Amino acid sequence: MGVSGAGKTTLLDVLANRVTMGVVAGDMFYTEQEKLDYVEERKRLTIGVELAAKPELLLFLDEPTSGLDSQTAWSISLLMQNFDRLLFLAKGGKTILTSYFEKNGGHKCPPGGNPAEWMLEVIGAAPGAVAAKDWVEVWNNSPEKATVRAELDQMEHDLGALSRVEGAAIEEFAMPFSTQLRMCLLRVFQQYWRTPVYIYSKSFLCISTAAFIGLSFLNADNSIQGLQNQMFSIFMLMTLFGTLVQQIMPNFVTQRSLYEARERPSKAYSWKAFLISNIIVELPWQTLMAVITFVLWYYPIGMHNNAKLAGQLHERGFLMFLLIWSFYMFASTFAHMMIAGIETAEVGSNLSNLLFLLCLVFCGVLASKDVLPGFWVFMYRVSPFTYLISAMLSVGVANAPITCSPIEIVKVVPPNGSTCGEYLSQFITSAGGFLYNPNSTGECRYCPVTSADSFLKQVDIDYADRWRNLGLMFVYVAFNLVGAVFIYWLARVPKKGKKL
Repeated sequence: MGVSGAGKTTLLDVLANRVTMGVVAGDMFYTEQEKLDYVEERKRLTIGVELAAKPELLLFLDEPTSGLDSQTAWSISLLMQNFDRLLFLAKGGKTILTSYFEKNGGHKCPPGGNPAEWMLEVIGAAPGAVAAKDWVEVWNNSPEKATVRAELDQMEHDLGALSRVEGAAIEEFAMPFSTQLRMCLLRVFQQYWRTPVYIYSKSFLCISTAAFIGLSFLNADNSIQGLQNQMFSIFMLMTLFGTLVQQIMPNFVTQRSLYEARERPSKAYSWKAFLISNIIVELPWQTLMAVITFVLWYYPIGMHNNAKLAGQLHERGFLMFLLIWSFYMFASTFAHMMIAGIETAEVGSNLSNLLFLLCLVFCGVLASKDVLPGFWVFMYRVSPFTYLISAMLSVGVANAPITCSPIEIVKVVPPNGSTCGEYLSQFITSAGGFLYNPNSTGECRYCPVTSADSFLKQVDIDYADRWRNLGLMFVYVAFNLVGAVFIYWLARVPKKGKKL
């Protein structure tokens, strides 16, 4: 087991060894040689990681050569001959220097006795042994500790002076940030690829939801009810948001726990490389989900037919994909921003669901802006779903003609033998709508809406705002990214003068 970085214990080594032992002992398909090779490779990797991190202090504890082949064990033993000192740790990880026990009152080691067993007896760690002194206190007050501290300070001073002479600064990490980020990205992508259950669950969620909504509103017509159905198909698609966030958070918390237990104390790479790589790795998968959702949702509902009628098939289809893509990008970055400073995924999910429901309820679909109380108009304006649904609905139905279904046609009989046009002309001028039989003196057939644009106007949506609304969605995405970095730095990055 290795310890590095000013004496910080790498807890992950203990966990990794336990996991390795469990896998090796439980897998009947491993040969004995494969089991030995596996343990040996993990041991060598652990030592290599600690050395690559350039620790200020490197300790080998608890039989560092166990599990290695004879050649590697011999090499490590030769390396340890170059170490400055041999230290013993008392309970609690406090150091005790072995060379001065007898000088400070310990009984002499008997001739031919085992020095290791003798030292355990002296410090009271052997069965039945009792320490005659508090050796931790003896060490803290000893001139040997003062000498060691002075020597370490001098080594740090000499290294700084050498760096200044050579014109190079002492870097906190062994590799530049670009290399850290590249290697972290590669590793996290591999982790995702090797845990397909997470990808399968994300794919199943998006495919099943998009297909269910698409088939539920299959080939929606352009009647008043048909337009409302298309609007609610967009509203229903937004409900994906909460589950997507809940999928991302536990995965991130696991990665963060491993990083903070091992890589951060050993200075393997910076927190910025860790955080950015975990954010980036989600984006390609979210993009794939956006493509699937676009195909399974947009075309079955029939919104492409509206674009075809308006002569904007390709432009509006591409813009609809961008809007769906921005929705997935927002969900991913929002999840990372919410969980960046929170300890558990459960708490993060509860808080994110509360904010999601507030944004969804006051986005203007369930209640228009005009009927909201004063404070909740503020929620309408800050909700990202206000702009996303506005853009998606306008791109999906704008400039399309409306044909009222038979049950939506208002039937009125004009009085005194007047024609329908004469009787309803003033009303149509003020309220809009379309009269099917203006010259009839019998039953008038009136449709309250003439086009999809008039329907959009009723819910305060303007097709001209579509590109602006898309831009606002990417502003929200950028805000999430900045917020995730800031919150993680504020809540979880050790500040100067504080211990990790």
